[in-house]
Amino acid sequence: MDAPQAKTPHVSSTARLLPFYLGGFLGPFGTLVILPMLPELRDQFTVSSTVISWGLSAYLLPMAALLLVSGTIGERFGRTLVVRVALGAYVMASIGAALAPTIEVFLAARAAQGMTNAFFTPLLLAGIAAITPPDRLGRRIGIYTAFQGVGGGMAPFAGGLAAAIDWRWAFWATAVVTLGVAFFVPAEARTDAQHPPKLRSLLDRRLIVLGVGAFFAAAGPLGAAILVGLKARDSLDTSPGTAGFVLAGGGFGAAALAPWFGRLLDRFGARRCGVWAVAVVSVTVSLLGLTQTTISTAVVFLIGGSLSSFIVIVIQRIGTSVLAANAGGGLSALLSFRFVGHAIGPLVWVPVLERSEVTAFVGSGLLGLVTVVALLVALPRGTTQMVARD
Repeated sequence: MDAPQAKTPHVSSTARLLPFYLGGFLGPFGTLVILPMLPELRDQFTVSSTVISWGLSAYLLPMAALLLVSGTIGERFGRTLVVRVALGAYVMASIGAALAPTIEVFLAARAAQGMTNAFFTPLLLAGIAAITPPDRLGRRIGIYTAFQGVGGGMAPFAGGLAAAIDWRWAFWATAVVTLGVAFFVPAEARTDAQHPPKLRSLLDRRLIVLGVGAFFAAAGPLGAAILVGLKARDSLDTSPGTAGFVLAGGGFGAAALAPWFGRLLDRFGARRCGVWAVAVVSVTVSLLGLTQTTISTAVVFLIGGSLSSFIVIVIQRIGTSVLAANAGGGLSALLSFRFVGHAIGPLVWVPVLERSEVTAFVGSGLLGLVTVVALLVALPRGTTQMVARD
């Protein structure tokens, strides 16, 4: 996954990129697999909805913290080595979650999953960027995001099915899938170690502004899935399998549309695509507070969840090129802001949801306005491609 030698025209082939794409499946799958099983986890460990929502936050907060430095560490010591070690540790953390006897052990295992995920998601994306021409990078990231969408779609569906039998099976499945992916990670040449990237390169004004935008997108419209999952189980009184089906729609819709979104990004640029995508998703998420049936909720979330992948593609495309001398570090730092938002969002909106669904969904959607402002400020008008810089 480290930068190849200059003349390697075959490196962008589907076969070479497939391991990267498969790695993209893992992050969303491991993150979201608990969404439809929250009531079962609540009963298993005898805790409240607010406490069990930490099953998501415990994963995302340490992941977000380590993302600040994980990309830079990977660039310094070699992406391949770091990713392989991280995938192995992810397997062990997943097994720990499957065997957890108490809520404390379960949350610790989820935290370990998040910590190890921080060391493979940004480095896989940086690896794709290193072997892809800039004018085709949007569509490559679109395909990667499609695999993330499949992971996000399969996770609640698999989690719902597991919850109907035994929720622990979902984590055993995660361990098996991760172990399989680890065997396919390609070994590549190390990057030039004469000028290793430094952490101070992350103190970039534009990166910080974009990070703030990513944070509010994740704490708001991008993080609506957990609210939808709780609404489906509690307000609409659906089964775990049905809740998983509702949540899966957004993920699979994202997977289907992501390659097309990537092509639009290559053509129209991050600024225009990002602003429109965030605005539309914010409105769609707000409408989820008004749906009264399982079908209407599923349809609206299918639209919003599908379009959410466009926001993710824009963030990931920006991240691969915002810092020229530290691509992995810039990307991981931007993702750090995003996943802090994903971690904090449930802590803010789940208690609100228990009092008012409309307030929770509308409030979540409105946070997207901050993201729109950040994109307009940080990205120059008329820019169609992100220009990497030191």
